[in-house]
Amino acid sequence: MPAQPSPPFVGRKREMALLEDLWQSPQAAFLVLYGRRRVGKTRLLWEWMQKHPEDVLYWAAEPSSESDQRRAFSQAVYRFFHPNSTEASVYYPSWRAAFEALADLAAQRGRRVALVIDEFTYLLEHGPQAAGALQHAWDQRLSRSNIMLVISGSHLGMMVRDVLSPQAPLYGRATAALRLRPLPYPATREAFPNYSPEARVALYAVVGGVPAYWAYWNPEKDFNDNLTTFITHAALSLSDEPRFLLQDYIRETGNYYAILSAIARGAHTPADIRRASDLPAGHVSRYLEILRETGYVERRRSVTSPPNSRQGRYHLTDPFLRFYFRFISPYRSQIAAGVHQPLLEELRHHLLAFIGSYTWEEIARLWTLHAGSRGALPFQASQVGAAWTRAAQVDVVGINRRERTLILGECKWSPEPVKADVLRKLVARTKAILPSEKNWRVHFVVFARGGWTRGLERETEEMRAKPPSGERWKAAGVTLVDLKTVDDQLWRWHNEPLQPSEAIPF
Repeated sequence: MPAQPSPPFVGRKREMALLEDLWQSPQAAFLVLYGRRRVGKTRLLWEWMQKHPEDVLYWAAEPSSESDQRRAFSQAVYRFFHPNSTEASVYYPSWRAAFEALADLAAQRGRRVALVIDEFTYLLEHGPQAAGALQHAWDQRLSRSNIMLVISGSHLGMMVRDVLSPQAPLYGRATAALRLRPLPYPATREAFPNYSPEARVALYAVVGGVPAYWAYWNPEKDFNDNLTTFITHAALSLSDEPRFLLQDYIRETGNYYAILSAIARGAHTPADIRRASDLPAGHVSRYLEILRETGYVERRRSVTSPPNSRQGRYHLTDPFLRFYFRFISPYRSQIAAGVHQPLLEELRHHLLAFIGSYTWEEIARLWTLHAGSRGALPFQASQVGAAWTRAAQVDVVGINRRERTLILGECKWSPEPVKADVLRKLVARTKAILPSEKNWRVHFVVFARGGWTRGLERETEEMRAKPPSGERWKAAGVTLVDLKTVDDQLWRWHNEPLQPSEAIPF
């Protein structure tokens, strides 16, 4: 099944502003743009290039021989600076000669020019000497010219190793390095304006914030129709996506798949992952470290534990990979054979809990991170995550150790109104979660998709009138927040322009 037409270009305001700032600079500028496959690097560049169509030379490397790439680059440079020429046989004898010619032609042009080299990792793979030649040209000529240089690549491992690392020829030359991340949840509102907040949270739980995955989702169809189509058609075309993502770092993906599947099924400690994956303990530790380097797995520490705590849990950071290994991977053979009913039954039974345990909690943490500075919470958290001990666990925790303030939040994704006992149980877990220091002020938050009962409202009113306290803490308030409020506020905060700072003495 072909993808739907490209979704509208949404978000990326700060990234576009960075590109424009570099373009408007009176000096030479050099941007390294990198990020995972399909995250929208080329789309971002193309959208920015529309503002300066006469001044940008765009060239994309291809997985061909060094000589073919150099010939294509030579002709692209010559045609850009000589648009009326019929000369077709320009071929610079080396990369150094090509970049020297670029510098000469840019100087003769008399006005600013941007050179965008996309898929730069193909150039590194088939013509590694190009990086050294570009470094020489930048040091000797281009850095003192009226040029904006952009190199972009999707092979994350190679971009980090061969462009950004201290051993790379181009290390230290870039004016700016931008790792393009998946779009945050609030951007779904712009891309899917007809969807309810519930449907957009569910969408984000399935495909995350990678724009190319959104292209498989028809905004004119409802969530269930899209999910069925995604499972029966698009999931098969994306079945090799995890392998492609991992192969940026790893050649043999088999054992890594076992670990990712174990984490997706709920194994978060090394011991649980080892049992679920049936791999030797030493191998699991090594594989987990490599997976952390990819950025698709992270080790999370309880935010109320001591800073030097060695206790941690491993989680998948990418929503699509999390959904893939939890639901699609176990049924891959059946999907390939056109048998979809078992997976659809699995989703009917478990998707609700999956969204509540991962995506809804992550959105609530994002809200908590921003809410203090916007006045929606009384405290500004310096760190937000989850907290756990052997006795208790809390979904959303914001902490400010310097101020001795703590935010404890409980998330409920059920469409049913939340009852009063949810808040009472959250308060009861305070003692087990609290850091060891004294005199904490604790604010409680209930994140309720389906709203709350009158009983919970009365419980909240009573707690505000008579705040509970403990040996090392006292309550500082309660907030009830539903999905619509979280969605509206995150959307507004996402679109707020950056405000200039108040005067800071220096």
